[in-house]
Amino acid sequence: MPATHRRQGLNASHLRRLYEATRSGLRRYPRALAGSLRDGAADASAQHNPHAQRALERLLAADDGAMWLGHASLLLRIGGLTVLTDPVFSDRIGPRLAGRTLGIQRLAPMPIDPDRLPRPDVILLSHAHFDHLDTPTLRRLASPDTTIVTARATRGLIPDGFRHVVELDWSRELRIRGVRLTALRTEHWGARAALDRHRGHNAYLIEAGERRTLFGGDTALTDAFDRIGPVDIAALGIGAYESWDHRHATPEQAWTMFERMRARRLMPMHHATFDLGEPHAGEPMERLLAAAKDRSTDLVCPNIGDAWTHHDPRTPPGEAQP
Repeated sequence: MPATHRRQGLNASHLRRLYEATRSGLRRYPRALAGSLRDGAADASAQHNPHAQRALERLLAADDGAMWLGHASLLLRIGGLTVLTDPVFSDRIGPRLAGRTLGIQRLAPMPIDPDRLPRPDVILLSHAHFDHLDTPTLRRLASPDTTIVTARATRGLIPDGFRHVVELDWSRELRIRGVRLTALRTEHWGARAALDRHRGHNAYLIEAGERRTLFGGDTALTDAFDRIGPVDIAALGIGAYESWDHRHATPEQAWTMFERMRARRLMPMHHATFDLGEPHAGEPMERLLAAAKDRSTDLVCPNIGDAWTHHDPRTPPGEAQP
């Protein structure tokens, strides 16, 4: 059945959200803008991280698992496919002007040189926000052998170089080499600018045989994942939860969604990479650990550069995998 969407016109609620977003931005963006004009760098510098290199090697050897590259950028191996989600390798995120990116800078460098990553078979894009659809990164990854799967009305934002670009609306699916990708509803919005609210916003269920992975994209608390059945790993955002927004889940709400969908592991993302309004970068993970209580071993990849495979034992966050 075709997906249905709420009308995206501006109303009082949207105007208040725009006002509050502007006020929040004024607390952070003047300094970010000054830095943008000063350095204008596009590519993020990758630190030498032996742990991340070992994690990548372990993931590729297992051929079945996930690695957190920061924010909503995940490297997945499932069903013989290499999948990248919302890749952002840039040092700053925001609009481009005269060769410079005007926006906020990374708090944490890339854990590994992007050139060391395997070429993705599929890139999943959840929506058009600058911290999820980063055109400099996509330009760097452009290949006719890589398929882009993206949300409704976002095809025009994808740079040249990809032979296959597929838009999926909610509940629609695509099969690639036996792996099924299904777009799911999120409680968010998809605009890249103030007035293009017609653009879509997706989560994705990735299925290969008995393996099932959920990439949650950006979402507030939602029941959209309750009926998808158990998944092996659910990647859910736990940051950017300022109270005025109501379109990003808090860490406690992410834990609630994880429990309701009966997932086996929770991979927290969308935190500790960019300054998105939390009092300090470590707060989202601290709150998630408090919500998990004695189930902290269900959390995987708490640190940027961590990887998880189906062969890994349960270990509390903070203990290194072998």
